[in-house]
Amino acid sequence: MQDTHQDPICALATANGMGAIAVIRVSGAGVKALVSKGFSKDLSALASHSVHLGWMLSASGERLDEVLVTLFDHGKSFTGEESVELACHGSPYIQQLLLQRLVELGCRFAEPGEFTKRAFLNGRLDLSQAEAVADLIAAQSKQAHQVALQQLRGRFSSELQQLREQLINFAALIELELDFAEEDVEFADRSSLKQLVASVLQMVRRLAASFELGNAIKQGVPVAIVGAPNTGKSTLLNQLLGEERAIVSDIAGTTRDVIEEVLNIEGIQFRLIDTAGIRQTTETIEALGIERSQQKIEQAKIVLCLADSGDLTNLQETQEWVQSLFTLHPDKHILLIQNKADLANSTNLNQQEVLQISALTGTGISELKEKLVKLVLGDFSIQDETIVSNARHHAALQQTAAALDRAQAGLDGQTTADFIAMDIREAMRQLGQITGQIDVDTDILGTIFSKFCIGK
Repeated sequence: MQDTHQDPICALATANGMGAIAVIRVSGAGVKALVSKGFSKDLSALASHSVHLGWMLSASGERLDEVLVTLFDHGKSFTGEESVELACHGSPYIQQLLLQRLVELGCRFAEPGEFTKRAFLNGRLDLSQAEAVADLIAAQSKQAHQVALQQLRGRFSSELQQLREQLINFAALIELELDFAEEDVEFADRSSLKQLVASVLQMVRRLAASFELGNAIKQGVPVAIVGAPNTGKSTLLNQLLGEERAIVSDIAGTTRDVIEEVLNIEGIQFRLIDTAGIRQTTETIEALGIERSQQKIEQAKIVLCLADSGDLTNLQETQEWVQSLFTLHPDKHILLIQNKADLANSTNLNQQEVLQISALTGTGISELKEKLVKLVLGDFSIQDETIVSNARHHAALQQTAAALDRAQAGLDGQTTADFIAMDIREAMRQLGQITGQIDVDTDILGTIFSKFCIGK
């Protein structure tokens, strides 16, 4: 993406395709006068935030479409530039006709994310807020919407600014010592500095740790339902979804391929994956399904291991399998679930980690849903805390923590002030890169905004 200038740009701000109306966004220096050349009235002297009905005209004066024009003065628009928005009829033909007319008048087509990039470069948003715009557009659940909205409103930026200010004060004292190094003067109280670094480091680590939750909310949480054949995996999927999505049969091996569906629980999207029953088989198609089941276990964040409450052998084998999964995948949440609790011959393992359910009757399903939400949220509160959902931010926070770890070790040892100052400056630099308070590499900006849709 090229560096942003004040040259006029235009793009469709609404989704492609046919609709009742479409909105075309125009931004840049002098766009009110520019659009006036193809509009039925002069817009150049009209007030900001005013709306005007009129006709867009061709170069020969032919009426192209009747539109509503909304005006925004310099400094009062999303981009911070003079802007015009055209609400036209939603025919794709009309949309392209008007966009082409704007190009004839002197606009160029906007690049992906260029409007938001201009908002950042013009100081309307910091970089983390600009990235939140894309997350807000892509939000597919209540919690994803809430996390993106908090970031857009500046909650994350405010916390980072407070951390940087604390480090700036620290750095100022260390730098002052360096200026008087020959006099062997110590301006900074080492015990106070240790407390400050420890406090900032704790907050940075907390923010970095929230990324697991933020990423899960943003991307959805993959949940694999696994177990031996006939343990009720497909029945559980249907019960959770409240519909007959998967074929249920007493015949072992009915599910030959993975089935994926989305379930929203308390604003969190869970991607439920019903897998083929895992067992030894010589049947080719079933074997392929089992292989895919193993792959889905690798990809899942939560694994629900179903056992048959009426089959002691299956219970014992599933318990052993769960233990091996814990060993192989310490990063996953693995739940042992005893299904068919409604049967007369059901057996209770009496273990705190085991959930008793009946996928057929719905017994224990509410408790299972509550457990799924708790596994995702952990000890975080989305309402009360800042949740990091951006991989770039997470990487910068990890680098910040590493720099503060070095500074903390330096304060505990005999490291000279110049090395401690270097680590503090690095921590400040990493925090500043998140919000764009320091110079951000042009390639990084290009990568960030190129992921946006055109028109945003």
